[in-house]
Amino acid sequence: AYMYKMIQEAVGHFYITKEKLMEYGNQVELYEGVRTWFERIRDYGLEHGVRIEHYIISSGLKEMIEGTEMAKEGAFTKIYASAFMFDDKGVAVWPAQAINYTNKTQFLFRIQKGILDINDTGVNDYIKPENQRVPFRNMIYIGDSDTDIPCMSLVNANGGHSIGVYDPIKKDKDKVYKMMLHHRIRYYAPADYSNGSKLDTLVKQIIRKTAAYEVLEGEYIHCKYEAEE
Repeated sequence: AYMYKMIQEAVGHFYITKEKLMEYGNQVELYEGVRTWFERIRDYGLEHGVRIEHYIISSGLKEMIEGTEMAKEGAFTKIYASAFMFDDKGVAVWPAQAINYTNKTQFLFRIQKGILDINDTGVNDYIKPENQRVPFRNMIYIGDSDTDIPCMSLVNANGGHSIGVYDPIKKDKDKVYKMMLHHRIRYYAPADYSNGSKLDTLVKQIIRKTAAYEVLEGEYIHCKYEAEE
């Protein structure tokens, strides 16, 4: 609805273009450490034998996210966000895709199965647990809003790690406390992505745990296949 409203309000006043939205995205003020987070965490994962991929699942505008420095540098494997349809002059004419709390979870299943194209109906196919590209247990979901709750709950319920973050300046923890008490998240931390921050340390601990667990899981699968032969 807000995307349609944007287009309607712009009529006769100015044009909403992809270029302008990307420009706005590049001007968004980011939390501390965000710019260095993606490469730092990927490198840490590689040091521990874990390949890290970052995905964005957002009800915000895809074009603005694509305008960020990190997106331009290829920080994200895939961006799932609300997007406009543009005419041949690059002007937004209609909402092409709207993401909200009710449909965010489908993208977790796409990541799990490795079916990243939003038009690929194979996301509904059954895939054996051992063939899942990214099992839920290996997912870390970081979020700060009510629209993240279904995804957080899904990841949590399937052995993954959901982390609620809050503004490190305002330090209002009411929302993350509620998420914690309702079993939506396993952890919470200030939205400070700097090296050595609580969030940085927590994610690195999860990476080490994942590396150790997957060694054992690999041995389990080997034993299982051998027994079935």
